[in-house]
Amino acid sequence: MNRPRPVEYANASPEVRSVFDDIKAVRKVAHVNNFWKYLAGDPALLKRNWEAQKAVLAPGALDRLVKELIYLAVSITNGCSYGIACHTALARKAGMTDAMFGELMAVIGMANQTNRFADGYRVPIDDDFND
Repeated sequence: MNRPRPVEYANASPEVRSVFDDIKAVRKVAHVNNFWKYLAGDPALLKRNWEAQKAVLAPGALDRLVKELIYLAVSITNGCSYGIACHTALARKAGMTDAMFGELMAVIGMANQTNRFADGYRVPIDDDFND
């Protein structure tokens, strides 16, 4: 199987262009990033994933910055370099400062370390933590 190729706006179908236009409008960007261009090889996949991401990251009980920080933390923990780059940029656009990034990294590191300790030691869950 050949490696998928990105779909550029100029070569996109009307269905893909519609999603690309929505991405640019919602994110207030001039161009669509590579992630979406690669998904565009399957227009249904592109649309489904964009609609899901748009819904999850929409305003709600958590503000956009908090949602981007969570997305960034998961990307870091998963080791996804693309997600780290993309969601660092989006978090900065939503208001993340250098100090916030430093604290986020400290929390991620601490959570990963203590999670591994708890798993390694097979620490039983306290009754107080069960609902």
